[in-house]
Amino acid sequence: MRWSLNNVRLRNKMLIVYFLSVFLPIVLTNVIFYQMTTENVKKQRQQDILRAIEQINNEFRAEIEDAITVSSVFISDYNLNAVLDRDYERLAEYINDYNGLIRRIINNYIPVYTSVQSIVVYVDNPTLLRSSGIEYLTDEVRNTDWYQRLAASNSRYPVILRTGSTDGVRDTFSIVRKMNNYENYNNKEKVVKIDLKLTQINQIFHNLNLNGHLYIVNDKSDLIEYTTNPEVRWAVEDAYYKDIPFTKGTMEFEMDNPVNYLAGWRIIARIDEQEVFGQVQRSRDFIVILAVINFLFATVVIAWIFRSMNTRLTRIVRHMKKVRNQNFDTIKDHEYRDEIGQLTREFNRMTLRIKNLIDDVYIRDLQKKELELQNRNAQLNALQSQINPHFLFNALETIRMRSLMKNETETAKIIQNMAKILRNSFTWTNDMVTVKQELELINCFLEIQTYRFSGKLQYELHVDDEALTCMIPKMAFLPFVENASIHGIEATKNGGKINMRIHLAHQKLIFILEDNGVGMSAEVRDRLLSYVHEDVEMGERIGVQNVVYRLRLYYSDRFKFDIQSEPGMGTKIYIEIPSDEKMVVPQKDKEL
Repeated sequence: MRWSLNNVRLRNKMLIVYFLSVFLPIVLTNVIFYQMTTENVKKQRQQDILRAIEQINNEFRAEIEDAITVSSVFISDYNLNAVLDRDYERLAEYINDYNGLIRRIINNYIPVYTSVQSIVVYVDNPTLLRSSGIEYLTDEVRNTDWYQRLAASNSRYPVILRTGSTDGVRDTFSIVRKMNNYENYNNKEKVVKIDLKLTQINQIFHNLNLNGHLYIVNDKSDLIEYTTNPEVRWAVEDAYYKDIPFTKGTMEFEMDNPVNYLAGWRIIARIDEQEVFGQVQRSRDFIVILAVINFLFATVVIAWIFRSMNTRLTRIVRHMKKVRNQNFDTIKDHEYRDEIGQLTREFNRMTLRIKNLIDDVYIRDLQKKELELQNRNAQLNALQSQINPHFLFNALETIRMRSLMKNETETAKIIQNMAKILRNSFTWTNDMVTVKQELELINCFLEIQTYRFSGKLQYELHVDDEALTCMIPKMAFLPFVENASIHGIEATKNGGKINMRIHLAHQKLIFILEDNGVGMSAEVRDRLLSYVHEDVEMGERIGVQNVVYRLRLYYSDRFKFDIQSEPGMGTKIYIEIPSDEKMVVPQKDKEL
């Protein structure tokens, strides 16, 4: 026997639906979503850490650049170099030059650049007096590490290195440069040394709000120039980065310095993996919770639906077995409107009919035949009373042609307009029409009304040419014109006038209809305006309520509808809909 889904019990079918439509899709979706989210969160967190390290690197480089800028001033100042290279015969002359030039330059730059701790110019000129910012270039100075490295450097860029106090603590970053820009003043050796504030450097590198340590490493020697790791004694002794053990659960990030004066220097950050994977962990927990909620919700809904179906189907099967034993009890249950409810009603109806047939089979049989005969007669009468729309249109066309033959052009025109309106009412294949097509129906209707009222109705239609091709729902404007004519003008004694205006403004199609009829009460106006917000279904008649319903269906909250009216003061209708949908104007329909 070939396997068929029809042979599977309903409970098993629901389980198949649950696993194929709920369980597997949720599992696959959450697995894929978890992988993508994890990768995205990991990349984003790594980028955030790199941006933080880059910010620290930029701030550190800015501190160095400030000091280099100050050193460039000392090197390029012609007067300063001339004063430092001059042999003074009298001490008073030097003191005068010092107070007028040297002290002014030094005192001007130290307060401006907060990163600069001190500026000292070392000069091989014994005629100068040691003072604030001026020191002799003695043999002791020449034996220092920073001077030896400056002397060994052939680069035109400044030398950046660590210096310190005499007790062996090298915890200060210094910029040293030779002052030899001017050949006329190179008789005396001059060196400028600028020390940076360590507190400023510490503040920059401790801005990294992450669980980890930063290292400034000189690639030429792998020497650690600075670190936030308190276990490394970088200021007291030479410490090398390769000797720092790499702890498990740590991630490494590097940032090079592209500038020439920091060539070979790089910033390395060792960050705890939890800074990255902690975000991933929270993301995973969120996905797991979301998956559990989806499973529970779907399971509860399916179990609830299955219970509703299974309980009632089991009751029907139980009563069917009773019918087999000639027990014609009906199912006592609420009249639900789903398929099982329909099956229950049909079962009850079938049970009652079987019981009635058994009780009085002949009478029921005669009544049934009589009912069938009556139904056939009713169907025959209904067929005979049907009118073919084409017969109606042909008949109207014949009357119109006979009117034209008798020179009754006005009557012929009215019949033609009536035929257009009828054909438009019978034909509803396209729910969207152009403003031009809607305008043709409005003209037909108003001409018929003018013919009826014999001059009692006057109207003016103003439609911009660019608005004619805009698409609107079919019969979106005509019902308002009909209400203005029938309920507004026809109820007056002396007639009235209808003014209609359609134009485009700011990509909106504006429809304005005004009449000087009897108007309406505030209660009626509020009821019509309430259709904009009430959830109602379209009725069988095309009226204001259904027009508003269709506008809401097409444009949601992108349209505006307003009514201004008072009893005896006429009515004004305002409709505003989007005009972003256009179409090519179709060829004119053949006249009826």
